[in-house]
Amino acid sequence: MKFKLNIDKNKEELVEATLHAEGDFSYRLEELVLSYSGEDSITAYTEDDIKTLKFSEIECVTVDDSKTYAIDTSGVRYRLKMRLYEISEILPNYFIRINKSSLANRKQIERFSAAFSGSVDVIFKSGYRDYVSRRCFAEIKKPTNKKSSPKIELDEKIL
Repeated sequence: MKFKLNIDKNKEELVEATLHAEGDFSYRLEELVLSYSGEDSITAYTEDDIKTLKFSEIECVTVDDSKTYAIDTSGVRYRLKMRLYEISEILPNYFIRINKSSLANRKQIERFSAAFSGSVDVIFKSGYRDYVSRRCFAEIKKPTNKKSSPKIELDEKIL
């Protein structure tokens, strides 16, 4: 396989690939190209600072008390000045809805935990925990061909 990258600031961006057949690689390449929105970060606020958070640094975006927050990979909570639906439009496709008021980064999910009552929580690599609605969990469990998806393994806990 050959790879060629031409960078010319004066031309319109165009991604073109020649492949022998459709397959996993072509689907993943198409998904990557189509999901790129030109942005890879968002402005986030703390009480004292303003920070630019890269999408890869965000574990979860959630709404609490009508305010939108991003939780980063170290568990720090940042205020966002956009609504959840606006953020979901610019986030890459590896962010998934886990409940009515939260989006999760699939790459930062460590595991899912099931309680005896039937509820399911998602546990992120930083230790942050949020609940997963039944409807969203059904969507998450659907088989995917993506290698970046975490395995859906439940920790059985009896309360």
